[in-house]
Amino acid sequence: MGHTVAQKLIAAHLVDGDMTPGAEIGLRVDQTLTQDATGTLVMQELEALGLDQARTDVSVQYVDHNLLQADEKNAEDHVYLQSACRRFGIWFSKAGNGVSHPTHMQRFGVPGATLAGSDSHTCAAGSLGMLAIGVGGLEAAMAIAGRPLYLRMPQIWGVHLTGELPPWCSAKDVILEMLRRHTVQGGVNRIIEYHGPGVATLSAMDRHVIANMGAELGATTTVFPSDEAVRTFLRAEQRENDFVPLAADPDASYDVTDEIDLSAIEPLIAKPSAPDKVVPVREVAGTEVSQVVVGSSANPGLRDFAITAHMVRGHQTDSSVSFDVNPSSRQILSDMTRMGATTSLIHSGARIHQTGCLGCIGMGQAPAVGQNSLRTFPRNFPGRSGTPEDSVWLCSPETAAAAALTGVITDPRDVAQQLGLTYPDLALPEVSSVNTAMLSAPPPPEEARTEELVKGPNISALPDFPPLPDQIQAPVLLRVGDDVSTDEISPAGAAALPFRSNVPKLAEFTFTRIDPSYPRRAHEVADTTGHIVIGGRNYGQGSSREHAAITPRYLGLRAVVAKSFARIHWQNLANFGILALEFQEPSDYDRIAAGDILALDNLVADLPRTSELTLRNTTRDEYYTVRHQLSERQVNAVLAGGQIPFLAQHLDS
Repeated sequence: MGHTVAQKLIAAHLVDGDMTPGAEIGLRVDQTLTQDATGTLVMQELEALGLDQARTDVSVQYVDHNLLQADEKNAEDHVYLQSACRRFGIWFSKAGNGVSHPTHMQRFGVPGATLAGSDSHTCAAGSLGMLAIGVGGLEAAMAIAGRPLYLRMPQIWGVHLTGELPPWCSAKDVILEMLRRHTVQGGVNRIIEYHGPGVATLSAMDRHVIANMGAELGATTTVFPSDEAVRTFLRAEQRENDFVPLAADPDASYDVTDEIDLSAIEPLIAKPSAPDKVVPVREVAGTEVSQVVVGSSANPGLRDFAITAHMVRGHQTDSSVSFDVNPSSRQILSDMTRMGATTSLIHSGARIHQTGCLGCIGMGQAPAVGQNSLRTFPRNFPGRSGTPEDSVWLCSPETAAAAALTGVITDPRDVAQQLGLTYPDLALPEVSSVNTAMLSAPPPPEEARTEELVKGPNISALPDFPPLPDQIQAPVLLRVGDDVSTDEISPAGAAALPFRSNVPKLAEFTFTRIDPSYPRRAHEVADTTGHIVIGGRNYGQGSSREHAAITPRYLGLRAVVAKSFARIHWQNLANFGILALEFQEPSDYDRIAAGDILALDNLVADLPRTSELTLRNTTRDEYYTVRHQLSERQVNAVLAGGQIPFLAQHLDS
């Protein structure tokens, strides 16, 4: 039987385990990607591991998240990151060079390679035929140190594409259709692989849009074939020699299947405040809008900015709308400018911002309370924009431009008819404006070893966590519902993000979007009993930020008991010695209240021996069966209090 693209990529990099869905496998990692909101901890972890030099083919550190320099904190992080890149042999992409995912795709992406990135949207590189997986920072550090990337072997979900997208629809509408059908939990423990004749109608950057937001489906990653569209992209980037063809065998079979007729796609939009609350644009047409933002890693291509510029050219955007444009890379900004798109946007009333993530992670561009903001972003979790009571919608560039022109949510097909717009055949440059001036290559190893790390006062050391005790008897400090995101555990935004390198200070923000009293109450029991959190389904969805595990652990979190976990956060909990347990009977969730005292006994003996444990509610005199899905490797890490001491001992093994 033939193999899919994903199976071929996994088989070519498999160093441990077998390719049985659900079994733990270890993969050789060719490339890593880190960004500044997660990268400072990665560099501290490399220090803790005693790494001399990166052991990957390519590792790149991007500065794209914490760009707002309202004080010295973010600037200190940037200086530290640059010194760490020189010390450890890592490429450094300066602030303003671009968002990590499209920039990595432009400059470093190679079909057939593996990429581990400390950002959940690393999966965007699957657009080039890469196996690109978002992970926690410690996984990225381990990969940089030459260790395998461990994960559960996913099912392969084949999505067969036919037809071609109609005018005024684009790749964003395709991934919104997937979210409409399957929800934010639909891709858990699966790799989504797109195949079929419709794939050839999508450019490499169109595929980036779809692959990027596979993270919103909860998928391990997304994979496309490497074909002529990929060759065309690499040729434009003056890297055609990096092209490698890669396709599924004709007789390949998939564990799960689906089909989308691209010609039947219509403009779609995700309502506040979840990426899967998707409806047709015409269903909510007429809703007033005060902000429109175009950009982000979810719609980063030149085509996305060009179609926006085409729609607003010669028109003024509505006076009630703040029309914001965030170019995704310096290179794309250059291309926008030389083809005239930047001028069209400026003349229409657009505010042109620097190249970076910005409003996507609440670093500026926060909307007004009670006002609707339409964004071409990947996520609209509550408060992620930087406004606690926000109302953020997710849409395509076409739908965003239509709203900017009219001041209300409008189907782009309708605004085209109103304004007499014809759907353009966009004349994009055949050769991109390649400029590597803001990319710094690592120095030779002998020079790197003399490099001193530059740490400002806002950069703390990693906390030392003790081993897991044999018995946990602790109060339930928080009980949360389904789909709690890492944005709600460890918030993004301009207030919290500057403390990404300062765990004690960042801990003060933990869970405050759900319960402002949580940090204080956790501190009160941290040195005695610690505490437990009870969660619903898909606990920890969203961003890969390991801060959502480290700061609760710093505050004394010993265990999370939930109906189910999102993949990356589940791994992050294990990495920092927090026991992640699932209810055998989901209805037991309803029998536990905040304040109940829960107990787990004989953990040192029982965790390696069995996956089922008994959770005792001493307050109600009840017993619940819970289970863990930890491998032997993860059990050893949790018992030790985390992965770092173990890895430091075995780095050269």
